[in-house]
Amino acid sequence: MTQEERHVTATRRLPPTDAGVAEAAALLAAGALVAFPSETVYGLGADARNGQAVAAIYAAKERPSFNPLIIHVPDLAAAERWGVFSPEARALALAFWPGALTLVVPKRDGLSDLVTAGGPMVAIRVPAHPLAQRLLRAADAPIAGPSANPSGRISPTRVQHVLDGLDGRIAAVLDGGDCTVGVESTIVGWRAGRACLLRAGGVPKEALEAALAGPLQDGEDLETPEAPGQLTSHYAPNGTVRLNALAPNADEVWLGFGPGVDGLNLSRTGDLAEAAANLFACLHALNDAKKIAVAPIPDQGLGRAINDRLRRAAAPR
Repeated sequence: MTQEERHVTATRRLPPTDAGVAEAAALLAAGALVAFPSETVYGLGADARNGQAVAAIYAAKERPSFNPLIIHVPDLAAAERWGVFSPEARALALAFWPGALTLVVPKRDGLSDLVTAGGPMVAIRVPAHPLAQRLLRAADAPIAGPSANPSGRISPTRVQHVLDGLDGRIAAVLDGGDCTVGVESTIVGWRAGRACLLRAGGVPKEALEAALAGPLQDGEDLETPEAPGQLTSHYAPNGTVRLNALAPNADEVWLGFGPGVDGLNLSRTGDLAEAAANLFACLHALNDAKKIAVAPIPDQGLGRAINDRLRRAAAPR
């Protein structure tokens, strides 16, 4: 399908009302794609049991089919319908769900193989956003939901970001306003029985290690990802990105952190939570710049997730 063929019908913007939620749930049940808000970023939803609907996610995003998807459910009981939870996985779910944590666990039957890219594991999250919760309960189905943007590009934290990338490619977007966390969920899986950080995100590593009473093994980028968000080049604006810059060169635009050089700033007070919430909106604002210089970000707490996204944005494409 060509880009021109996809862009034939404008994407509907649904209000956060009971009628809007009901319409979004009906579209999902019919196999259509609906973007929806979470506390992290907007997700691109499809019924995870419907292979054709899941295939449409890959087509709309132009996403590699070997890159697995996260499914979203309203609570732990629903999660255990689709995945097998060890005591350690259940403990993390009880500590951080609903919230910005995704757990990769052995899958149960009933999901489309496209969700897991044919693998034996499934990534599951219970979002905290109240509108996402209402939609998931109305849909009464596991909803596959990668970020609602073209693959490899900047993740959406506002409805307009979704429409800028996917208008005409999807049926609707449920308007929940701006996302509050602003970076995707942390992903934890298990290798050889050890908990492993597969992607830094909205739940800091330190909080997870405190809950586990032990260290998390560090994950690595793989040629074939075992969890979403592990591709080397990801979250990328159109121009080049230079990291850990103390000041911009004459031909660069600036993305600052903390006090200092004038220009766009993630947080002039050096607040990492504010910086995470602003990250993708700032990258969208700089999307047409040819060269971007980014100030150093402390690599701790939410700074680890911010730096992960920035490194992928700066990776060669």
